[in-house]
Amino acid sequence: MAFLLELLIAFLIVVGSLFLLVGSFGLIKLRDLMTRLHAPTKATTLGIGGVLLASMVHFIVVRGAVSVHEILIMVFLFLTAPVTAHFVAKAHLHEHMRDGAELPPTERDCGWSTFDPGARSPGESGQAPNRGPGDTDD
Repeated sequence: MAFLLELLIAFLIVVGSLFLLVGSFGLIKLRDLMTRLHAPTKATTLGIGGVLLASMVHFIVVRGAVSVHEILIMVFLFLTAPVTAHFVAKAHLHEHMRDGAELPPTERDCGWSTFDPGARSPGESGQAPNRGPGDTDD
């Protein structure tokens, strides 16, 4: 194996491992769930991606073929991590709403991470109408 390819593989492993270390440290040391949630979804996802990329480069050089396993793992990881983080964050917010704790204002009529069907896109002018579930345009 050429020295430059070995250097590239080693670099990807070291960078991926550093991201994994930072993400794991953040998961343990950050103070609450909402700040702790960023460590595994951001840093560790990049860390696993770097290690998997190093593995892909290694198998391309050694076997001369692309390993499908690493590609599938990477796609699955990059698709599921943000969705899972969103669900955990939304559940956390709803749990605190149920306890009566105050959440920071959203500057909207609806709550955090909630779809507001009356909201207008940023390009439209004017305010969004405040509509309830039974309101009509009559």
